[in-house]
Amino acid sequence: MSQRFFHGNLTPVDVAQYLLAEFNQNNLRAQTLGSSDRMIVQIGTRPGAASGGQTALTVSIEKHKDGVMVQMGQQAWMGTAASLGWSALTALRNPLSLLGRIDDIAQDLENLQLSDKIWSAVDRVAQATGASYQLSERLSRVTCEYCGAATPPGEPTCMACGAPLGKVQPKTCGSCGFVILRGETTCPNCGKSI
Repeated sequence: MSQRFFHGNLTPVDVAQYLLAEFNQNNLRAQTLGSSDRMIVQIGTRPGAASGGQTALTVSIEKHKDGVMVQMGQQAWMGTAASLGWSALTALRNPLSLLGRIDDIAQDLENLQLSDKIWSAVDRVAQATGASYQLSERLSRVTCEYCGAATPPGEPTCMACGAPLGKVQPKTCGSCGFVILRGETTCPNCGKSI
């Protein structure tokens, strides 16, 4: 299960509606469940689709501090793998039979790329609303360890008492948007080095 955090003016409903519009067409079917703070989008192959194997994927979108957290479950791809296996088996028997299965093979390859397409769609809706992996303005204030006053990020010293602020500057992972705590060298969410 992979997850990403988007900070900014983005709601679970925004993401869910965009995914519904993007993936409820052709051989795919999408449906949404949930409330305004937590939405689930299920995307799968339409029952009785004319070509390709069956696949399904669930995307969970939750309200998070100043944005949303998007989690993608594991893709059910056994139907697609079985369809590709059948194509390979028929090709071994008769190579010309591949001509009759071109639509199936193309749809199976498209189904295997479903999670990448969903992340691209989520990135597009986040970009359209101005959300990103960067901390929002509210979260990007630093608190002085000595006097407790809030100061804009990047300031070397506290605006109230003049104490150094180097240790308390917040940051996020450039790969998934997770807020990184002081002293961490690896993102606890995605495992990438910081």
